Order: sequence, then structure tokens, then C-alpha cells
Amino acid sequence: MNMVAIIGRPNVGKSTLFNRIIGERDAIVHDEPGVTRDRHYASAEWVGKKFTLIDTGGFVPASNNIFERAIREQAQIAIDESSVIIFMVDALSGITPLDSEIASILRKSEKKIFLVVNKVDSHSKEIHVSQFYKLGLGDPIPVSALLGRGIGDFLDLITDSFVQNLQEDEIDARLKISVLGKPNVGKSSFVNALLGKPRNIVTEIPGTTRDSIDSVLRYLNEEIILIDTAGLRRRSRIKENIEFYSAIRALKSVERCDIAVVMADANSGVDKQDLRILETAIERKCGIIFAVNKWDLIEKNSNTAAEFEKAIKNFLRIHDYIPIIFISALTKQRVFKVLDLAREVFSEKIKRVETGKLNKLILREIENKPPSSKSGKEIKIKYLTQVKSNPPAFTFFSNAPSLIEEPYRRFLEGRIRRHFGFNGVPLTLYFRKK
Repeated sequence: MNMVAIIGRPNVGKSTLFNRIIGERDAIVHDEPGVTRDRHYASAEWVGKKFTLIDTGGFVPASNNIFERAIREQAQIAIDESSVIIFMVDALSGITPLDSEIASILRKSEKKIFLVVNKVDSHSKEIHVSQFYKLGLGDPIPVSALLGRGIGDFLDLITDSFVQNLQEDEIDARLKISVLGKPNVGKSSFVNALLGKPRNIVTEIPGTTRDSIDSVLRYLNEEIILIDTAGLRRRSRIKENIEFYSAIRALKSVERCDIAVVMADANSGVDKQDLRILETAIERKCGIIFAVNKWDLIEKNSNTAAEFEKAIKNFLRIHDYIPIIFISALTKQRVFKVLDLAREVFSEKIKRVETGKLNKLILREIENKPPSSKSGKEIKIKYLTQVKSNPPAFTFFSNAPSLIEEPYRRFLEGRIRRHFGFNGVPLTLYFRKK
């Protein structure tokens, strides 16, 4: 998938443009420079062409300030990894020394660069645009990220070379499994245990794997692609270019996998960072397995696994449909069971439920527990159908879809899972006017 980075000095409107393109307020927007302290990622689409959009923090190339240096490092990686770069400047401020310095860096990148002049809110303000030719980055493109002025034409330009609805990974029918997790949880050891050879360098130093590495494994007469990724860390702890590079590559691997094996360390337990990694896979609608590694190092009795699994399920809360497996990459305990489980989850991901059977069972559940509304209006759901598989999505038709609240939507998802499974697979539920 194409990756597009928005680069610019602080407070030129990068996050506003990001929100405008993805169609939601997903990044913090504030007048104070430097509010965006790390990148923000989102999947975006324009006229059927999909891409990943990166919002970077304010790019301050010459500053020795620790905060600004971190922003600079992370923005530099965004430049290196992106196929398209949006360089944003401010029409009202004109060219600043920072803009000139950033432009100098971008000219050396040999990437496709679009110079976007923001805050051109009306035709009268277009007189400020021509000065930006001095930056030597081609024709400046006037837009207003806040008002949406010129955004459509601008998106036509940046997506012109993107291929519509044709991705290399969709052509390859082999099952693709991505191994995700914090540094040093044993991802490379797990891949090596499956392959039976040291495909990846394995050390006890967190972050040894700096890139995503693909391996092909033949298992039960089937070729499976294993994607071993660099360790993901909390973004506030990414302090060097190499780690941010790893984080982007891990996200890329999630974009192209069928099943994500999210790996945790039995010794250190499960924490919020594990949940964040899990949510990355959920947002991209991967099939998911939660693998607890280093199980051989845990002192156990007959109840240990059950208690551990219960604690994890409680931690996952609404994501308790994700299967949990306890493994040891070192002793190879249950490592191949992960592959069996991945095949099972993938079969759930591509499953379709017959419309008649779906309505017969779910409408009965709705009749027994109908939705309620704070307004007192009677909500009726008369029909539902599975509109998509891989990943599965369902549409419910109602007289008042906007009044169906989140708890009831989760109830409906739970009823679908109770009757039809979809173990390890995120579901999407749509609600439409009948």
C-alpha cells in the first residue's frame, strides 16, 4: 500500500489536513505549536485508491531541543519510508527559514513531493501562493485544510499514480501470518522454531529485528508466509530513528497479513502496550491470535493456564473473542499449534453465513431483547445480511439506525458470535435505514 507522509514545520495545519483527508477528527488539533508529538497513522481512500497517511509532528531540523529532535527524527523516517510526501507551508506566514531548510532536505530525498500551501481560505488569498516557487519544489498547491477548499483536486494529484483496487498482496493467495509484539518477547525465536533454522538473528537485546522479514514455510502441503516484524514500543519511547523505522515496518506488515499473531511475554505479563498492538491489528481487520510465549519459564500447577487465560480475557474485555495460546519458542511447545489455529481463524475470516439462517436466529434474539432508545422512540430491526467476508461485515436494516447505541451494537455482535463463531475475527456492523 502506498504510504503518504505530511511534513512541515509546527503549526502549519498538518493535523487539520490529516483529519480532512481521513474524514474524522483522529489527531489532536490545537493552536499551540508542537501538539502533534508523534506520527499518526490512518488508512485513507480516494476514488477507490487506498493509501496509508502519516501525520508527523512539527519538523524543526536545526533545533537541539530534545522534544524537537525526536520530532525531527521521526519525520525523517516518515520521509524515508513514504512513497509520496506532502510538504505543507503556511500562506499567511510566507517562507520562513525553517521552510527553506526543510525544502533543502526534501529536495535530496528523490521522492515525489507535493508542495501544499495551506490557509488559502479564499480566492483573494491566492496572491500569497506564488512566493513559494522559491523553494524549488515545483508548483505550489493552494488549499484550505480547515474549510476543505481545493482538497479534492489535490487528492486527485497525489493519488494519480496509485493503482486502483489492485494490491500485490491480494494477488498472492498464500496465507500470510504476521508476528507482532513488543521487543524481546520472542518473535524471531518463534519464527526460527517454525522454520527449523536461524532465519533471523536472535539475541537478548530488545529491538534486534529492525525490519520486517518474510519467510516461506511449507506446512501440511501448504505454503505459508511468515512475517517477523520489528518490536513495537510505546511511541513515547521511540527515541532513535531505527526504532521508528521498525514501528512503520511493523504497521506495513499488518496492512498485508491475513492473520496477526500478537505475542506477549509470560514472565512480564500483559500490559497496555500489548493491548495497543492488538488494537492495531483489530483496526486493520486482521484475524488475530494472542500467543503467550516463554511459558516454559512459568512455575505451573493444574490451574495456572486457566487463571492466566481468565486474566487475559478480562484485560481484553470486548475483544475476548480472540483465541489465547500458551507457547514456548525455546522448547517448541505448541508452536505448530499456532499454525493450526491460524488456519482455523482464517477459515472463520472468509466464512459467509446464509441470509435466511442469519435472520432466523438473530431476529429471534432481537425479539427477546429489543433495542431501547433514550428518546422513547420504538426501534425496529427487520432484516440483516452479511455483506462481505474476509473480513466479515454485516448490515442491519432499521427504522431508526442512528438511535441504536453502542452497548446494543456490541450485544448484536455477541449474538452473531454465539451462533456463528467468527473466533479470532473482528466483525464490522453497519446500520442502515430500512
